[in-house]
Amino acid sequence: MRSQLFAVSALTALTALLVLSGCKSGGPKGGVPNDGQLHGVAPSSRGSMGRPIGMVYVPPGTFHMGPSDEDINYSYTARNKAVSINGFWMDATEITNNEYRQFVNWVRDSLAAVEMGYFKTGNAGDTIVDWAKARTIKYGDKGTLEKLNKLVLAPDNRLYNKIEIDPEKIVYNVQGFNLKDAAKRENSGQRSKFIYRYNQKVYPDTLVWMRDFSYSYNEPMAKRYYAHPSFGNYPVVGVSWKQAVAFCQWRSMYLNGFLERTKKAQESDFRLPTEAEWEYAARGGRTQSIYPWGNYYTRNKKGCLLANFKPGRGNYPEDGGFYTVRADAYWPNDFGLYNMAGNVAEWTSSYYYEGAYNMQHDMNPDIRWDAKETDPPRMKRKVVRGGSWKDVQYYLQTSARNYEYQDTAKSYIGFRCVIDLPAQLRRR
Repeated sequence: MRSQLFAVSALTALTALLVLSGCKSGGPKGGVPNDGQLHGVAPSSRGSMGRPIGMVYVPPGTFHMGPSDEDINYSYTARNKAVSINGFWMDATEITNNEYRQFVNWVRDSLAAVEMGYFKTGNAGDTIVDWAKARTIKYGDKGTLEKLNKLVLAPDNRLYNKIEIDPEKIVYNVQGFNLKDAAKRENSGQRSKFIYRYNQKVYPDTLVWMRDFSYSYNEPMAKRYYAHPSFGNYPVVGVSWKQAVAFCQWRSMYLNGFLERTKKAQESDFRLPTEAEWEYAARGGRTQSIYPWGNYYTRNKKGCLLANFKPGRGNYPEDGGFYTVRADAYWPNDFGLYNMAGNVAEWTSSYYYEGAYNMQHDMNPDIRWDAKETDPPRMKRKVVRGGSWKDVQYYLQTSARNYEYQDTAKSYIGFRCVIDLPAQLRRR
């Protein structure tokens, strides 16, 4: 009896000691002391990604959005307005042919892997593409191409009976969540209604070089610009607004997939810049300047042109490029961004509305419209900024607005991405 009482007493004392020592040593594995006080819990102990390659940080600030000079067209589609912009990261150059080709090839390889049956079980028990095997696919091998029957050109579309991948069949499945509609109070608790999924062809339209200019010999550009290694670091063109959005969605998925595999925190999505973000970034901190490099001229003191556009009455090669030039040509602006004027105009995420400046907020202003296929053409207009190699000097102004339809591709429109990441990454 005495031994049993001693055992109970010893157990009680040991339990009390463990509780007390637990309080002193920091408590449970979550790292929160068990002392009855509020300490907070981090969402994850994972580290964050490093500085994004090829991007520069655009710091937060306020600027006067709109004309820095007289509105010579008297169109009043860009009235001057003071707005504030939060900081973000932006591609230093326009997306190049090589960079866009990485996207196209990834989509092609994933579709080919499905046809070849190259699958494996993922960490979550789901079925995913076995990329180790997918990278071994030899598209120059006739036997391999015969197994990819659903992806190759039909016999009637072949030259010299050469079996090749059909660009029209390189399709990416875009998936996302419409936060704007989900945020409406009347839509609370209906998550499935705001998830969107659709297929998007991703191969650029190489025939835009011939379609955009009537009675003009541009066949060499149609054949070589996207396919030849010499143009690898030139901005991609022939990409519609919808294809640019698909690229941003894929780039986000591609990055977060890597971060998940390496046990790091998930990051924000890549996206197209808003019209206000684009203008703010183009100005490079020069809030009242006409051009990214300042006022008032497009030549430096030596007489050299500062951008790729259509000088004078059409002396295309005077600026050093007949068509486009390398994405990193000319001097960058004060934020480190190249070709924010000229070379190729750039898609933004914003809907083009003539009176937008009169109604949008002065904090991160933006107007969007997710146009459906059945919407009238005027609802499919997206803001295009920056001017291009075929434009006159007026369109190089940081405030000049223009538009194109979201399902249209041109030989003079490209894009660059932005992402919302902490400014601290600059110091890494």
